[in-house]
Amino acid sequence: MKNVKHPGPAHAVVSREEWLRARTALLAREKEHTRRRDELSRERRELPWVRIDKPYRFESSRGAEALADLFRGRSQLIVYHFMFGPDWEEGCPSCSLLADHIDGALVHLEHRDVTLLAVSRAPLAKIEAFQRRMGWRFPWVSSHGSDFNHDFGVSFTDEELARGKVLYNFRMEDAVVEDLPGISSFFKDEDGRIYHTYSTYGRGGEPPIGVYAWLDYAPKGRDEDDLAFTMAWVRHHDRYGPDYAVDREAGYQAPAGAGARPAD
Repeated sequence: MKNVKHPGPAHAVVSREEWLRARTALLAREKEHTRRRDELSRERRELPWVRIDKPYRFESSRGAEALADLFRGRSQLIVYHFMFGPDWEEGCPSCSLLADHIDGALVHLEHRDVTLLAVSRAPLAKIEAFQRRMGWRFPWVSSHGSDFNHDFGVSFTDEELARGKVLYNFRMEDAVVEDLPGISSFFKDEDGRIYHTYSTYGRGGEPPIGVYAWLDYAPKGRDEDDLAFTMAWVRHHDRYGPDYAVDREAGYQAPAGAGARPAD
């Protein structure tokens, strides 16, 4: 990694006593934030559910599977909608940053009656090759040829993209690329009925990215405010090297093979 100059402190330098007063005042705000987050999580759990009757099909290392099969015998399923389109040469770097945090959580989730896996539209062979390259173990299935990604708001048709706006994150946004990220949750009851319970998109998928949680503790924080594209600093973990440098003027760069379509 290139040498980085570290400027002197840009903040006031005070005595330990003054620091403790300021820190204690902030602690009250942090506790308030924690309570509000707990309340928001409760409201999320109380959302109504939608029954899923459409016969979605997926390709996995086990062969062809239905949505019910993806639960792997558990009652709760969390799907990460990983950006990896059929013609892309590799998965999205930002999605890959989140994926770097999945494997260690699997054993804990599985013992809490939760299956977590990724779904992408790329053919299974491409997914498996990329997964081997990245060294990940989590389950990852292909929805290639299925309406699953489109129905859950993360993939868009050529006609939708041509209009310049797509319905993403429950609102119309600029059409940038044909696949976007998200997280969707499902429940399967004892009679095998499946329900869609929750979906989130954009920054709603940020909490699983532990790197951000750690950066929030760092003196400079995420250090993204002056980047043209917030996640321009992110690389696939096998692509950081001694020549790593962040281009603060760089905009969003679609993965190779992606059909990026900037809005007019």
